[in-house]
Amino acid sequence: MSTSPSAPAPDSSPGPAPTAELRVRLDLAYDGTEFAGWARQPGLRTVQGALEDALTTVLRLHRPARLTVAGRTDAGVHARGQVAHVDVPREAWEALPGRSDRTPAEALVSRLAGVLGRGGVPRGSSDVVVRRAGEAPPGFDARFSAVWRRYVYRVADATALRDPLRRRDVLWHGRELDVAAMDVAARLLLGEHDFAAYCKPREGATTIRTLLELEWRQVPAGEPDAGLVVATVRADAFCHSMVRALVGASLAVGEGRRPSSWPAEVLAAGVREPSVTVAPAHGLTLEEVAYPDDARLAERAAQARAVRTLG
Repeated sequence: MSTSPSAPAPDSSPGPAPTAELRVRLDLAYDGTEFAGWARQPGLRTVQGALEDALTTVLRLHRPARLTVAGRTDAGVHARGQVAHVDVPREAWEALPGRSDRTPAEALVSRLAGVLGRGGVPRGSSDVVVRRAGEAPPGFDARFSAVWRRYVYRVADATALRDPLRRRDVLWHGRELDVAAMDVAARLLLGEHDFAAYCKPREGATTIRTLLELEWRQVPAGEPDAGLVVATVRADAFCHSMVRALVGASLAVGEGRRPSSWPAEVLAAGVREPSVTVAPAHGLTLEEVAYPDDARLAERAAQARAVRTLG
């Protein structure tokens, strides 16, 4: 009587260990003029797309790099202090210096500059620059760990202030503005509110935000941006088009078309107000993103992910 061979015992040996990853923080700046915003979109040039493609090339990744950003900016909006993170294989990170004595962070910044500057005008320049890179501390999330974002909106309200070298980041406004009235209106909006009246709605997204700072001033002589009318806007987070809608409402006050109480009345109504004009994108720049101490990064990220309601 013949017997069939027994089935082989299952292989209990461990398979190849997954490649260890590390999180890298990137501090970057960009001129948003030629970009269709931050977020990658098919067929369009975006900041995320350009930077992810460059990272994939420099790090020689088998899969495309994927960035998480502190704050998505709209088409035409600029940034000096944007922050993002990317998770990369440790092996790829450690291989960056090659035979040089540079650190991986230094090598990444240098190599990204070379890739992003290809075809730039002037030669070697780029409209997106990674200024710093480094291993992120445990718990760091570029988006959710942030405690606030600070934007600045710049306006030239007199012909003498129109500098053609600043035309890409300063709004040229045709009427002189009452800056004091604008600042009074701005301060009535501070605090935690539902900013639905100043946001483009997104399904499933809350519009509750804490506006920490909204100040208008005419910059005195001797300071950067001297003569310009400048808004500083700082909040824990912003919803879509919120800053530019707040600026648009402020400009209506500055022109004398609305009283200083009007922006707060729009806020209290709680619905999108058609008469609030969203200010042009090019006058807006993301200047800074702030994070807590390293020990509180994970805690802050957990808080930011929670669904917000007004108490």
